[in-house]
Amino acid sequence: MATHAKPELWRTEVGDAVAVLNIPGALQRRRTFDIDVSLVVRVPAENEEAWHELTLEVDGRRQWSRRIQSNCPGQTDGLDYHCRSVLEAGPAMRIRAVAGTHGSVVQRLLIEAREDA
Repeated sequence: MATHAKPELWRTEVGDAVAVLNIPGALQRRRTFDIDVSLVVRVPAENEEAWHELTLEVDGRRQWSRRIQSNCPGQTDGLDYHCRSVLEAGPAMRIRAVAGTHGSVVQRLLIEAREDA
């Protein structure tokens, strides 16, 4: 009878502009991960020219980047991104999210990688 390992869940959350998530390699198997990145910024009530951006890198290569105007003065706004990545047997994976802002302030930057079972 084959035993099935519980799907892996890796997560990091920071209140800063850079978040890094390292997923160790597995020698015995190939894995597929659903990767979600979420940026939440606080938008000042008085700044109409505020913007925020999010860049995602996987193993040092840019996967996605977007800059938008920050909306909701006096509240929060954000950016989210989702992708899938295959991790072959052996190597590790490094996921890096970088937030940029002008006027708004990073409140939370989250990276979550869930193994597709």
